[in-house]
Amino acid sequence: MSKALAFIVSDSIGETARQVVEAAATQFNSTTSVEFERFSYVTDYEDVSEVIKEAKDQKSLIAFTLINPDLREYLKTEADEADIEYVDIMGPMMQTLANVLNISPKLQPGLVRKLDEEYFKKVDAIEFTVKYDDRNDIEGIYKSDIVLVGISRTSKTPMSIYLSYRGYKVANIPLVPEVTPPEVLFDNPSRKVIGLTIDSKTLNGIRQERLKSLGLNVRSDYASLKRISKELNYAANIFRRIGCPVVDVSNKSVEESANTVLKLIRD
Repeated sequence: MSKALAFIVSDSIGETARQVVEAAATQFNSTTSVEFERFSYVTDYEDVSEVIKEAKDQKSLIAFTLINPDLREYLKTEADEADIEYVDIMGPMMQTLANVLNISPKLQPGLVRKLDEEYFKKVDAIEFTVKYDDRNDIEGIYKSDIVLVGISRTSKTPMSIYLSYRGYKVANIPLVPEVTPPEVLFDNPSRKVIGLTIDSKTLNGIRQERLKSLGLNVRSDYASLKRISKELNYAANIFRRIGCPVVDVSNKSVEESANTVLKLIRD
């Protein structure tokens, strides 16, 4: 069996270089074997010299993703002198992009990993927010970053989703006079509960439109000013018991209200 040793060298983890070499290796027959030795977080000349020393006189190659151009050139020079095959995976692509875009790269190691972490954090936040949407769930209150509380049609759900896209885990709790909210809500754990309120006339119009879209009678008690007044008073009492800040969403966009919520949480 033909064997080769691939030295994976990176100023981050080295996963990109490993995947490229592994993908290339699959194009050879089953009697070919490529073993990997990874050198992660290589940031100085001594680290590079150590790789060259180990790879020298072996049937090997060096695949590297180094951001620092001086370190890349040093590795190439040392590898040439030691007669070691190498592949610069990142350098040529960065240079080509720089030529096309007419701008210089950031030259910051680990940005791909950082982007991946941010992406998965956002996905996790969205999944959490969907799970704890419009629920009286104690677990959601404890595990969330933000808890939105309000009566029906105060933008709890759209605001929660918007905030989740910003990476925040949000639980929203519906307030209904006939339903007692979870007792833990009044403890306001981590001071993360935010109340949402709205002008009664504005809410009246919103609820009537909601009933129309569902093909229901707009004169339903749900949209009556009497019912709305009762719910708003009930919510105000709950907010006072919690001791939480309150955001008035009347005639405001979801983004505007959400930014106010974030400011309150951060303060």
